[in-house]
Amino acid sequence: MKAERITHPFPPLYDENSETLILGSFPSVKSRENMFFYGHMQNRFWKVISKIYDEKLPDTIGEKKALILNHRLALWDSIRSCTIVGSSDSSVRDVVPNDISEIISNSKIDRIFCNGALSYKMYMKYIFPTTEIKALKLPSTSPANAAYSLERLIGEWSVIKQTN
Repeated sequence: MKAERITHPFPPLYDENSETLILGSFPSVKSRENMFFYGHMQNRFWKVISKIYDEKLPDTIGEKKALILNHRLALWDSIRSCTIVGSSDSSVRDVVPNDISEIISNSKIDRIFCNGALSYKMYMKYIFPTTEIKALKLPSTSPANAAYSLERLIGEWSVIKQTN
């Protein structure tokens, strides 16, 4: 697989009631194909969020959107465009960050959580200087993060509900 220059292909998910922003790094190949967040079947994001909020695991994009918006959450990514090999965070280079000012000004966002180390690194380097909203780095829900069991992820990610 070779490196490609890719621009984020789909919009953020939020509405005027969103209070908590969850930032990923950049969509995986499967997410880009599906044109929606956390599209890889083995990514544990949807399992974690549905467990935290004691909701049924969503199947469709519509159900996923409802789960996020019903709990005053928002989804977006730290990176607008980059050079990447497949879905590999470690291959990311030539980063252009996303501008989250539109989300901030059109919602009630006052908390930001980063899904994994790359998201957090990009947020702190490029976005935090303009928002000045501190972010909390959470362990990645990616299948590549094998060190974390689903139960351990749910435990760590529960902080989202505690602050919401």
